[in-house]
Amino acid sequence: MNFFERQRQVRRLSTRLVLLFVLAVVGIVVVVNLAAVIAFNATTGAPERLIGLVTVVTLATVAAIGLAALVRTLTLRGGGGKVARELGGVPVPADTTDPELRRLRNVVEEMALASGVPVPEVYLLPEESSINAFAAGWGPSDAAVAVTRGALQRLNRDELQGVIAHEFAHVVNGDMRLNIRLMGLLFGILFLTVIGRGMARVGLLGGGRQRSNNSGGGGINPLMLVGLALLVAGYVGVLAGRLIQASVSRQREYLADASAVQYTRQTRGIAGALKKIGGLTDGSELKSPKRDEVGHMLFGEATRASWFATHPPLVNRIRALEPSFDPAELRQLSQQWAAAPPSGRQEDVALGLAPAAPARPAQAPGGQAAPAGPALPGHDARVRVAPAEVLGRVAAPTETAYTHAAAILDRIPDSMLDRARNRDTAVPLLLGLLLSAEPQVRQHQHAALADRHGPALADAALRESDDLAGLHPTLRLPLAELTFPALRARPAPELESLLAAVFTLIHADGAINVTEYCLSRLLLAEIQESLRPDSRWRTDRRTLTDARSAAAFLLATLAQVGHDDRAAADRAFQAGIATLMPGTTLPYAPPENGVLALETAWPVLDGLRPADKERLVAATVAVISHDGTMTVAEIELLRTICGLLHCPLPPMAGHGID
Repeated sequence: MNFFERQRQVRRLSTRLVLLFVLAVVGIVVVVNLAAVIAFNATTGAPERLIGLVTVVTLATVAAIGLAALVRTLTLRGGGGKVARELGGVPVPADTTDPELRRLRNVVEEMALASGVPVPEVYLLPEESSINAFAAGWGPSDAAVAVTRGALQRLNRDELQGVIAHEFAHVVNGDMRLNIRLMGLLFGILFLTVIGRGMARVGLLGGGRQRSNNSGGGGINPLMLVGLALLVAGYVGVLAGRLIQASVSRQREYLADASAVQYTRQTRGIAGALKKIGGLTDGSELKSPKRDEVGHMLFGEATRASWFATHPPLVNRIRALEPSFDPAELRQLSQQWAAAPPSGRQEDVALGLAPAAPARPAQAPGGQAAPAGPALPGHDARVRVAPAEVLGRVAAPTETAYTHAAAILDRIPDSMLDRARNRDTAVPLLLGLLLSAEPQVRQHQHAALADRHGPALADAALRESDDLAGLHPTLRLPLAELTFPALRARPAPELESLLAAVFTLIHADGAINVTEYCLSRLLLAEIQESLRPDSRWRTDRRTLTDARSAAAFLLATLAQVGHDDRAAADRAFQAGIATLMPGTTLPYAPPENGVLALETAWPVLDGLRPADKERLVAATVAVISHDGTMTVAEIELLRTICGLLHCPLPPMAGHGID
């Protein structure tokens, strides 16, 4: 199943979630109405009285559920970090010296670069001694990855890598957005238990029975009866919610496990983590009172397994990875670890795995990192990359991509990494990355920055640009992505100011080239989404017919950039159109205002249905590779465009050479 098919699956799951929620609400409304009819003896009066009561109760119940779900969803607008903090998570500092936390940050950064997505916020759940983790957020731009203290202490590096890879599968597959919505809907269902408990308590305190119209008679206080009914209905909602969680999440866990194996190219890591969950006393159980609310997004079961389980049985998950696995092994491991629980760091040493803080390469003169491994291809080097190969790599990093990501981190100088991870220096570094290499354009950008945002910021960005001049083109996008955790730590007004600064750079001079524009636009979109996580361009409902003009703008711009000869550009454009809309002929007409014409195109293109977006990416590859090869610059441009379309393309290690 490729990335685009998984996107279609997530859409189907979203539809199922809504249907199950509606069925749960209908069931709750029926229970509450029955209780209200009995409590107020509505069957003995006029039919109008019964209809009126049922109408009022139905509207009130639906309104309470809907309002509670809406309010809860709005409280989650802070993105993945909000969810992590609610569970007691604390941010892991970028400059931490704790070896376990440093190992965690290294693994997360490497996996993010290998996946082609921004580096998420990293959280630790310090009070949780079990082995568990989760990824949360509305999308990759506001994602957070959290792990328990037990996971850090008990898992070796391979196992931790497997768990993080599992969570990144949820990030790139679009599961997180579904999980956030599910949290909101479940809260709406469970909210009735709160109302019911309050009404029942008030009714009981006010006298459990009320005097009837008949002398000496008495009846149950209607308020208490309705409260009890709401309480029962709420617990019916709990049951429905757990069933919804199981229905939505179980199959996705198998897919995420398989994706983790695909990412890391080994099963021992994630299988070892699952075995430790089964063999240790704490397992994956969380202590947090909010564990039921987030159970569907965790790596392992939040509570003791039952028929309400949100995850597949542990043995089944291990057997899917290791078909010869014998469940008796878990009992043996449990006995072995009862006296001496495993230590992840000791296993790292024993297995010869990478240390928590790998040695950095020696610094070459001028502050650049000394070459590590094979030399990177030159900016204009041409390599053969088949379009089908590119599509197969979308959101599907391989072990090669993972090791290449580690090499990328090794190749970026320490000083640049430090500035990217520091909240005070990340902004000038990012703006420096976005300044044009053309002296005249850069001069216009510097003047615009100084005029609108002050000379201090403009000069700092210019100094960063000079320092970054020798950075290999394949390292620029990864370095930019590394700034995101630091940027998210800045107050919203400062991020709004950064948005304005990036926008200034894009529009400072019409001569900005397409590569610089796309990188700026990608980072602008990611900052916008991190500021407003629940607002996205995409709707996943537009068709190619709706996006015909926007797609033609994109393909024509790429054809114009890649070819000096108009006839050759026309042929490349027509190759893209033939891939996108077979049998259709459109005139090659590159927009007069160049890349800025794409400003209105991105929201339309990002809103395409998964199948149509797959064809658009294929058409983009067809244009760029029309001459049979792609330069390193073109491959990085393609990765940037895929990022704008929310189709993350991992680094292509060796760019087709490996």
